[in-house]
Amino acid sequence: MRCARRTLISRRRLLRSGLLMASGCVCAPWSSNAAPDKPGASGAHRVARTWIIGNELIERIITFHTKIGLFTERLYDRSIDTDFIHQGTARWGARQEFSFLCNRINCAGTSPAFDLLAASETALPNGKSLTITLGHKELPLEVSVIYCVYNGHPAIRKHLVLHNTGTSTLHLSHMTIESVAISLGPENEVTLLTQYGTIPREIFYTGRVEDGALLVANGRTGNGIAVISEVPGWMKRTEIGGWDDPESVSVGVLYDTDLMPFERTLASGETFITASVSLVAFRNGDGFNDPHWRLPSYTAQVLMRRVDAQGAPWIYNTWEPFQREINRDTALELIDTAVEMGMDIFTIDDGWQQEYGENTVNLTRFPGGLKPILDALEAKGMRLGLWIPLAAIGKSTAVYRDHPEWPCLDLEGMLKTTGTMWGEKVVMCMASAYREAAAARVIDAIERFRLAYVKLDLTTIFNAYGEAPGCWARSHYHGNWAESLNMIYEGISYVTGRVYQKHPEVLLDLTFELWGQKHIIDAGLLAAGDLDWMSNVDDSEPDSAGLIQARQLLYQRAASMPVESMLIGNMHAELPTIQETFATAIGSAPLLLGDLRKLSAADRRWYREKISWFKKLRRSTKISESFFPLDSWLQTSPASWDGFGRFASSGNGLIALFRNKSHVDHAVVRLPMLPAGRYRIRSILSGRVLGVFHRSQWVSGVPIRFANAEPVEILEVTSVRG
Repeated sequence: MRCARRTLISRRRLLRSGLLMASGCVCAPWSSNAAPDKPGASGAHRVARTWIIGNELIERIITFHTKIGLFTERLYDRSIDTDFIHQGTARWGARQEFSFLCNRINCAGTSPAFDLLAASETALPNGKSLTITLGHKELPLEVSVIYCVYNGHPAIRKHLVLHNTGTSTLHLSHMTIESVAISLGPENEVTLLTQYGTIPREIFYTGRVEDGALLVANGRTGNGIAVISEVPGWMKRTEIGGWDDPESVSVGVLYDTDLMPFERTLASGETFITASVSLVAFRNGDGFNDPHWRLPSYTAQVLMRRVDAQGAPWIYNTWEPFQREINRDTALELIDTAVEMGMDIFTIDDGWQQEYGENTVNLTRFPGGLKPILDALEAKGMRLGLWIPLAAIGKSTAVYRDHPEWPCLDLEGMLKTTGTMWGEKVVMCMASAYREAAAARVIDAIERFRLAYVKLDLTTIFNAYGEAPGCWARSHYHGNWAESLNMIYEGISYVTGRVYQKHPEVLLDLTFELWGQKHIIDAGLLAAGDLDWMSNVDDSEPDSAGLIQARQLLYQRAASMPVESMLIGNMHAELPTIQETFATAIGSAPLLLGDLRKLSAADRRWYREKISWFKKLRRSTKISESFFPLDSWLQTSPASWDGFGRFASSGNGLIALFRNKSHVDHAVVRLPMLPAGRYRIRSILSGRVLGVFHRSQWVSGVPIRFANAEPVEILEVTSVRG
């Protein structure tokens, strides 16, 4: 078909829309002002139908027009009175709503190739959802578009469900879940923050594995939209087209098409459910509408599974300095100290098992198995956690011997292996029947050892250090290498889903190595698990990269990812100074390592007192509702102080300040987004009340003095009535 308006379509827009791969040209010029229904029109005779999904903060108006297809007509933030969809004529391809290739045929929301089949609204425990189901006129394919909204959040979350209604196989690729054109003002006023919403970039941009959230906004008015993708890890791709239209910025959230291409085969009757995408409205610098409030609240309360209710537990892990040499006697000594400190979970990392891939305990290191450990922990009110490799296993295991068809193969058809602390191990394919055995092994460990926490680790899709991704085997669930990529991520989610069915109370930690990228965290991981062992910083010596780098990781990700899902290893509890270690740990999910036996009796009492204070504060104050990095947060530096504030919407919370090697005697703390009122601040280190300050003082800056001998200051902030 010839394109009557080809001259209006730039090559860049065509490439970015992903349509150049399809043969020919698809044309869809249209106006957003769809023709209204004629009086008395109903059912199949209607020209257009419109639905509204929203709450007290946000609404999205979606229209289906018989000649246009499905599109978003309005995205409106009620609290800031801002409409993010331009009401004039939309540019071609910028507002497709969704798109993909099916058997090489382009399928887009804004296409007359779909009929409207049904629409319904469903109540959710904390909101509601709208499902609009379309049927393709030529392909045996149904597409359900599901929009969700949640009480108290200015966010619309969306995913697709694709169902093969025919008898023949369908092939899917180039999957775009969300495609909208956001109106923010003139192009030269638009800004973009990438990599979790902290790094400024040009507004024509492709976001990939580390772009878990992108913030696009008007730099003058502050009005903006955060785009949060739950597409997992390396499958993630986000397209921001800020140079294509002087009136809007096109946003496409999709599975990757080139570096880690998405493909999926749907057999007769089979269904594919995409990952979700959230659009969260905000206004920079406008109180509770600021993203420092809106994003932490939304991601913690909606995207996290469970941790937000009471906060993450305090976890001790044996990995450093003991690594694989941990044994029963050392563990029992460490438990005594961990109990004195007030820790909740004692985790034995690598070294407890006889072989990767089996739950047989190494009886040389742990005579009597883990029962002495369990007895000691439970007698003192603590729980056990274990490190378990999910897919990297030993060749001596029964599952490998009995099922030589389950491992991953490389491009040459050779067995895929990965390097570990215990030598080369086989990588089993999570997109095969192996996932059933992996789930059964994790469940068995939970039941056998009464676990409260499981650290799932090591290579799946590929490790974080450069080994080739995916699986080339021909006998697995995936039809080819490209299909294996996303299906391996799905295999991880399948395992965690099976575990949660039987043990919903257990915390599952999906490490960065499991997810396949250094320091990664994204909403796709949060959809599959509770926690993310996000990194292993070097903290083995007083002058190691250590705590300042741990905070660098935290600050860069806290803008859009819930901090209480982040486990940052390997902060040593016994290294100087314990004040800085504690203050850093309370910024995320608290995790400590190190040889606790080296702590003095006074240090142990200090930890117990401070951990007890923090637990009490976290139970009474929803500090997960915000996160404010302070001063040199964008690049932590020894020459400058840094810090963070965590507050509930009441204004109650905490501030942690770090002097580093700056030699400053005080820090000026500015918190302009605190609610109106007066706040008393008390030093947790000295116990002294340092004063009462009005919000206007926090706007201009409150000077906080460091005590002479202290490298940090920790403040409890309490709203004062009257």
